Amino acid sequence: MQIDSQSILPGHASAHGESNSSVSILLSLYNGAKYLAEQLASLEAQTHTNWVLYWRDDGSTDSSLSFMKAFSQKVGEDRCVLISDQNGQHIGVTASYTKLLAAVPSGTAVAFCDQDDVWFPDKLERGLDALAPFTAQPSLYCARQMLTDKSLSPLGLSPSLPDQTSFLAALTQNIATGCTLILSPAGAELLKKVLPGPQHILHDWWAYLMVSGAGGVIHVDNEPCLFYRQHGQNAVGARVQFAKRAFAALKRGPRLFMSIFRANTVYLMQRKQVLTPDNQQNLIFIADGLRRGISGVPARFSILRQLQQLRRHEKLEQLVFQVWFLFG
Repeated sequence: MQIDSQSILPGHASAHGESNSSVSILLSLYNGAKYLAEQLASLEAQTHTNWVLYWRDDGSTDSSLSFMKAFSQKVGEDRCVLISDQNGQHIGVTASYTKLLAAVPSGTAVAFCDQDDVWFPDKLERGLDALAPFTAQPSLYCARQMLTDKSLSPLGLSPSLPDQTSFLAALTQNIATGCTLILSPAGAELLKKVLPGPQHILHDWWAYLMVSGAGGVIHVDNEPCLFYRQHGQNAVGARVQFAKRAFAALKRGPRLFMSIFRANTVYLMQRKQVLTPDNQQNLIFIADGLRRGISGVPARFSILRQLQQLRRHEKLEQLVFQVWFLFG
């Protein structure tokens, strides 16, 4: 698959200048009032100004709706659009974002937005410039984050992103953090084509799987594009230290990982028509080898031996993955 990687310093516009591309920003709210004002202010401060915010509430009981009403009055209802289908009903993160994705107009790029982060001013511009050469094909931009505490005091950078990736690698782990993710118009249309999204993983991993599986471009940016606030109530959160991340993975254990792996395989098999022929064949090979228990170990060993790209990007994580894949 095609990979494109570059580094652009935060706070500095790229050499391409501002694109006129329209961006649909998707925001799902759930009791986010405490930090929402700072995030909305960072959207207003974007150097790329051709954006429309589409949002829905996922059952908030705080003052989030009041913030959004005030913001809509400030920027105009044409730039802050409430998606009313099931608004206020708690349906979960992935379902909420897929509702928003289904509602946005065709022909726009799509940026996922969390309620408690703060975007760097050039976040949209950098992402759109990165995707500009690939407008005719599905493509995805993702970046690192500056991790902070709840008061936005820096804690360190999120883990570095790999220079190369693939669909098979995407099956083993997600590298595309949703709050950094931007889809090209073709990437957004690809995801709309395979709706509904899966409920066992988050929207960012879903997008990464589908775009890489369709042979699209995954553009990784190893410079941070936003402040990623860690406050103890994050839907996912992040860990700075590798040892802590590894321990958390071991604590979750192989059963959970393999149940997700199998569920991803089933979901993708049901939509394999959008995958490249090679990825279709590899997926069928994997699905055939996912028999449970000891009887499936020889088949899974053969999969690992023949599909070298079915791997995690860190050596220790890859060793854990191999053991889990064989015996989970």
